[in-house]
Order: sequence, then C-alpha cells, then structure tokens
Amino acid sequence: MRVAVIGVGSMGSNHLRVYTELDGVEVVGASDVSQERLDSTKERFGVRTYTDYRDLFEKEKPEAVSITVPTSDHEEAATFALESGAHVLVEKPIAATVEEGKRIIELAKKVKRQLMVGHIIRFNPAIQSLKQRLMNGDLGNIFQVFCRRAGPFPARIRDVGVVVDLAPHDLDIMRFLTGLDPIRVYAETEQRIHTEHEDLMFGLLRFPGKLTGALELNWLTPKKIRETLVIGEKGLFHVDDLTQDLYFYENAQATGDLWSPLKALRGVSEGSMTRFELQRQEPLKAELQAFVQAVKDGTPVPVSGEDGLEALRLSLALVESGRTHQVIEV
Repeated sequence: MRVAVIGVGSMGSNHLRVYTELDGVEVVGASDVSQERLDSTKERFGVRTYTDYRDLFEKEKPEAVSITVPTSDHEEAATFALESGAHVLVEKPIAATVEEGKRIIELAKKVKRQLMVGHIIRFNPAIQSLKQRLMNGDLGNIFQVFCRRAGPFPARIRDVGVVVDLAPHDLDIMRFLTGLDPIRVYAETEQRIHTEHEDLMFGLLRFPGKLTGALELNWLTPKKIRETLVIGEKGLFHVDDLTQDLYFYENAQATGDLWSPLKALRGVSEGSMTRFELQRQEPLKAELQAFVQAVKDGTPVPVSGEDGLEALRLSLALVESGRTHQVIEV
C-alpha cells in the first residue's frame, strides 16, 4: 500500500517512522510547509518531500495518508485527500469545529473512503486489557471513571487550549471503556501561561446509570502524568499510560457473585493488589497497523469519524462550561 504523511512535525515524524516499519507499506512521500523539517525528513527517511501536499498527490498518488497538520488545517487537508481518492487517518481532534468534522465524515462516506481518527490511547495495551476485563464483569457495576493528564506547557501548541488538545484522549477512553455517552458536563478552567487559551481544567461528567466521570487536565505540572482509574463494586483498576501498567486493587468486601439478586455490596475495605503481566507495544504502531489493515480488508476502522466527532463535541462543551460556569447538557 502506498502511503504518505501530510505534516512532519513531532507527531508526523513518528507516523513516518512507523509506516517505514510496517510490512506491505511503501512510504511514497511527505509534505510540510517548513523546508527545514522536510530537509530533516528526507535525510532521516529517504522519502520524497513536497512543500505543497497537492503536488505530492499529483506525483505520488498515495492510497492512504496520515494528516498531522495543525487542527485548523484538518478539514482542508482531509477534504483534498479524500477527493483525491485516498483513505485518511487524521490526528485528533478530527477538526477545529463540529461543523468541520461533520463535513469530513460526510465526504468520506460520499467518496467511499475509510476515515479514522488518531486516538492513540485506545491502543495502549493496558487500556485494551482493561476494556476486556470490564466487559468480562471483573469490576461488577462501574461507579466512576477518572482520568488525569498533566504535564509541562508544550510551546509547540498555539492554536488550541489544553481542553481541545488533551480532553479528546480521555473523553474517548471514557466512552470506549463504558460504552456510554455522557448526558451533561461541567468544567472549571483557568488560563495561567498560555497567551490565548485555557491551560488548566477540572471537569465533571454524568453518564447514564448513575455513572460519573472526572477529568483533570493541565499544562502546568513539571511532571508528566497520564493515568486512568475505574472504580466499581469489586475494587479499582488503575492504568498508568506512560508505563503501560494495569493494576487492580481489590475490595475485600466484594467477594462472591455480585450479579446475584440476593447479593448486595455492603462495604469497602482494602484487599489484595494485582499488577497484570501485559505484552508492551508502541500504541502508534498498533494504531497505524489497524488503519492499514482496515483499508486493505475494507472493514470498519477501530476509531471512526463519529468517535472523533463526539470527543471533539464533548471537549468543546467543556470549554463552553468553563467559560460560562454553567452545566452543559450534551
């Protein structure tokens, strides 16, 4: 399969690297507005480079592309790629606005091309394992999902704030793990360092079935933190995204069959802790392998345009809640 990458900044360079490692994939080119980045890309990967992705399509005719340009340029680049006949993986968020995201999705359906959104955290083996364990009922009823994503301020990001940049990751994970969409959200945001947008947020989400979610994001922490916690009847699952570790902290009072109508959860106390043995892998490699395979087989991509659109819609609702100090029904 002939693939190309549009945008070779930090993330785009990683897409290029991984594509060169995949069997059955030929990297036919890369484009970027920066000649300096293109020179570095050509030296590192030996691929043909273009300052205008339109020239890349005309001369190389890629079958599939990764779009890793700034969010404000997603719709333009995705539209051109789809209309040129390519299947598209666009990095999250899918677009700058919900309306732009909808147009990309509608166009992909019209031209009958695959559209996948790059929500890389789904492909963390710890998250994949946790999803399976939740489906197996290992936690019983889920009470709450809590995600924390914090770290230093990324000087490279100027076009969006911390919510639109980071929240789509965790909102997608909450939907993925629970199989539910929130019904309302509330957020408190602050702007401390970023010149135009918020760089701190604490958000609350209400899901159907008495399930709550909480989300802490900031660009103000000198230590990088990436974690997901799921609390339920039988205990607590804890994922460390950075180390790809999954832990389970048992509720010692939740033994027996909690699904039985005669069994009720009567308390919570500390039980044993288990660290699961997982086969580690690079999430980006798993993500791009899944994209390429879906294109080859004509099967649905694991993260659809609709998934990406919902993550964006919820992120923008959190931004709006932080601005207005109001609960937003979603």
